[in-house]
Amino acid sequence: MALSRLSFDSTQLRTLQEGGKHFLRALHTLQSLRKKAFVSAVLGFIHGEIQAEDNVSSVVQFILLGFSDLPNLQGLLIWVFSLIYMIILMGNSLIIVITRLDPALQKPMYFFLANFSFLEICYVSVTLPRILVNLWTQDRSISLLSCAAQMCFFLILGAVECFLLAVMAYDRYVAICNPLHYPLIMNQKACIQMAIGSWISGIPVQIGQTCQIFSLNFCNANKINHFFCDVPPMIKLACGDTSLNEMSVYLVAMVFVAVPFLLILASYSKIISTILKLPTAKGRAKAFTTCSSHLLVVLLFFGSATITYLRPKSSHSAGVDKLLSLFYTIVTPMFNPLIYTLRNKDVIAALRKLLLIK
Repeated sequence: MALSRLSFDSTQLRTLQEGGKHFLRALHTLQSLRKKAFVSAVLGFIHGEIQAEDNVSSVVQFILLGFSDLPNLQGLLIWVFSLIYMIILMGNSLIIVITRLDPALQKPMYFFLANFSFLEICYVSVTLPRILVNLWTQDRSISLLSCAAQMCFFLILGAVECFLLAVMAYDRYVAICNPLHYPLIMNQKACIQMAIGSWISGIPVQIGQTCQIFSLNFCNANKINHFFCDVPPMIKLACGDTSLNEMSVYLVAMVFVAVPFLLILASYSKIISTILKLPTAKGRAKAFTTCSSHLLVVLLFFGSATITYLRPKSSHSAGVDKLLSLFYTIVTPMFNPLIYTLRNKDVIAALRKLLLIK
């Protein structure tokens, strides 16, 4: 009996040992699985964070809200903007034609005026056709590449306008303050060099600024509360700290807006001082007439551009930004041909001659 009980206990003991081994093996397997599950969870979390980080910059197209807050005026806006675009194209093209064909207008002043008119056509064509397409199709989407290209060309042409207006002011300064040396200073070679310099001087900086703006993280926000891809609404759309970008915008604006404007002011201070010293009222009136058109264009363009780009961020609002942008991107180019033709007797005479030929 004792032997039987001992035998039973040994069998039981062997069973328990085998069961213990299976239990330890299972426990080891469970721990391995838990470790793998933990590692998988950590890797999944990291992968999810990486994907989330990638999604911050995953915006591939934007929505230009434009005038979507005026649904009842979409048809009217199409006709108004189409009419403005035709006026701008026809008016500036006419100035280019008459300054090229009329012998009386083969002067530096009108050479720069032709450049300025061509610039206005390019400047408006960057934004206005896109506005018309968006209004007509009601499809306000724009790809990231198209948005970047629009901003880049807009900034480059805006810089060209600032420099070209400064060159035109210098031309008037030499003509009025130093008339005897005018043909020598403003010769054909010098005029071409100044025009080329105005056209290409802003290209590197504005390309760099565009790349900087589009390297920002937009956090999947893609609705631009504007009618074209401009700098202030794009910075407002970005997430994170944009203080360095805002500072660079102010610095670029100071170089390409404030510096040419100060040069223009310096030129006109000399011009006005010289005009006031002229002996006859007729001479003063004639001298002032030759530069009054340019001065009016300068005030319209630089006034609206300065308010847009150099005012504090806290005072920015979508409605005011749109209104100011409409003014210096569309309204001013529409009035420029009228300002230069109605206030310039030589241009009016050349225009009459051209119309009589036709």
